[in-house]
Amino acid sequence: MKLSQLTAYLETLAPLAYQEDYDNSGLIVGYPDQEVNQALISLDCTEAVVDEAIATGCQVIISHHPIVFKGLKKFNGRTYVERVVEKAIRNNIALYAIHTNLDNIMTGVNAKICDILGLTNTRILAPKHNLLKKLVTYVPSAQAEQVRKALFHAGAGQVGNYSECSFNAEGTGTFKAGEGSEPYVGEVGTRHHEDETRIETIYPANLESKIIMALVLAHPYEEVAYDLYNLTNQHQEIGSGMIGELEMPVDELEFLAEIKAVMDCKVIKHTALRNRHVKKVAVCGGSGGFLLKHAISAGADVFITADYKYHEFFDAEGKIVIADIGHFESEQFTQQLLCEIIQKKFSNFAIRLTKVNTNPVKYFI
Repeated sequence: MKLSQLTAYLETLAPLAYQEDYDNSGLIVGYPDQEVNQALISLDCTEAVVDEAIATGCQVIISHHPIVFKGLKKFNGRTYVERVVEKAIRNNIALYAIHTNLDNIMTGVNAKICDILGLTNTRILAPKHNLLKKLVTYVPSAQAEQVRKALFHAGAGQVGNYSECSFNAEGTGTFKAGEGSEPYVGEVGTRHHEDETRIETIYPANLESKIIMALVLAHPYEEVAYDLYNLTNQHQEIGSGMIGELEMPVDELEFLAEIKAVMDCKVIKHTALRNRHVKKVAVCGGSGGFLLKHAISAGADVFITADYKYHEFFDAEGKIVIADIGHFESEQFTQQLLCEIIQKKFSNFAIRLTKVNTNPVKYFI
C-alpha cells in the first residue's frame, strides 16, 4: 500500500495538530506515495534500528521519538542524527514519528500505562484549551437535516462519548438575489423571506477545512452563510498525562514494587513515602514534571513519570509521592500500542517490533 494510507490513518487517531510546539512528529524521511508492505516499530530511531530495517526488508520505521527535533544544516555523518537520516535515505527507508500527538490523546501512550497498571476511571490530567471551534450556519428548514448529517459525518458534533450534538433554532432569513445570481429560492431583484434553521455545532479545529467543505456541498444555497468561533473550552479527551484509580487501595511500598515489576524498571527514584494507602494515581510517559501541580490538585497519591532533577523532587512537599521510573521504561510499551493500532486497521500489513534496546541509559547493579 502507499505510505500515505498508513500515515493518514495514524493521523486520524493522533492528528499532527495535537503535538506540542517543540515537537517534530510526522513524516521525516520518505515520500507519501512510496509503496510499503512492512513496518518496523521502535521507541527511538537509531542507527541500529535502521540496520535492522534494512536486514528485515522494512520500508518504513515508525518511532515514537523523532530522530530530528531541530533543523539540520549539514549532512556529513558527524552526529548520530545525521548518520541515521543519511542511511535511511540511501536505503529508501521512510522515517515516521508519532510523538506528543500520541501522548496527548485519550487512547495514547498514557492510556497504555494506565492499562498496564490496572487503573480505572481514567481521564486526561491536564486537558488542552483552544482546540475546539464552533460553527453556526443558517439553512432552509426543509434541508436542515441533510446539512446536519453532512457536518456530523465530517467530524462535527462530538462531545465526549456523545456524537451528533447540535443546537437548532427556527427563524426567518431574508435576502435579495442580485443580477447574475441563481437563487435556490426566491427571485432576482426581490427580497425573499425563508423559514430557516440556525444550526450550531462544535468541531476540532484541525478538521475545519473538511467541515466547511461538507457544509458547502450539502447546503442548497448558492452563497452559504456561516460563522466560525474560537472556543477556549478544555478538550476533555486531548491533553497531557492521565489520572485513574486502583480497584483497591494498596500500601505505598507494595505499589512501588508492583510498578517496578509491571513496568520492568531497574530502579525507581521516589520522594519520601507518606505512610498512606495508594488509591489515585497520575501518570505521564516521558518527562512529566510540568504536570506535578495538576497531579496534586487532582488528589493523586502517586505521580509516575520520568526525568526528574534533584531539586524538583522537593516540589512534592509531602503532598504526593513522585515515582521517577525512567524515560524509556515509562514509554517502552508504546511500541506494542502502535502495533495494536496498526493491526486493527491493516490486519494483513506486516509489522515488526524492533529487537534493538534503544535505551541510552544503562544501570550498574
